[in-house]
Amino acid sequence: MSVRKWIISSAMLAFAAMPAMADTQTEEYVRANANDVLASLNAPGLTPEQRREQFQSYMDEFTNLDAVAKFVIGKYAKRFTPEEMDLYLETFRNYALVVYEFYFNEYRGQDVKVTGSTDRNARDSIVDTEIVRADGQELEVRWRVLNRGGKYQVVDVALNAEGNLIWLAIEQQAQFLSILDQNNGSVEALVAKINSMTDELIAQRPSEDS
Repeated sequence: MSVRKWIISSAMLAFAAMPAMADTQTEEYVRANANDVLASLNAPGLTPEQRREQFQSYMDEFTNLDAVAKFVIGKYAKRFTPEEMDLYLETFRNYALVVYEFYFNEYRGQDVKVTGSTDRNARDSIVDTEIVRADGQELEVRWRVLNRGGKYQVVDVALNAEGNLIWLAIEQQAQFLSILDQNNGSVEALVAKINSMTDELIAQRPSEDS
């Protein structure tokens, strides 16, 4: 089963509906940074590798990948040794950046328009955006943002995958916990599977970036 089909086939978990509350600082954070991320995929005068490095640098700043990595392994985050955690975090980071690039390539070169936001609590918000592609299709992207003492970072992204809006971290949690449960919490088994998934997505990259 392909990585994309595996992601889509996982059970979707919806956030509880809450009244929308204006959060202009969080919305502006998402708007500005998401536009930078998308612009990096279409930066002129760069080789595909240079463009990829720039994209990954933006995503490293925009998202808290360590927090996402620990979230998706749930209870196992407290069971890994420090050495196992370091190996897992590095493996997850490589995978997550490839996943984000894989999906965001569909939106390259387009502007991000914020359409609203929902404050889950004082530190946790969902920002709704739309990206209009060159073909005129409007694609919805949602961003979950945490505010830690005035420092904003994205901890999950809901992207359009073949017509479904998928929260990536939630879907990854279902996948990774299943792998760990089936392998007695083996870090080696999880890392091997993540590396395999990463290689599969890399193999699906276009032969030439436009």
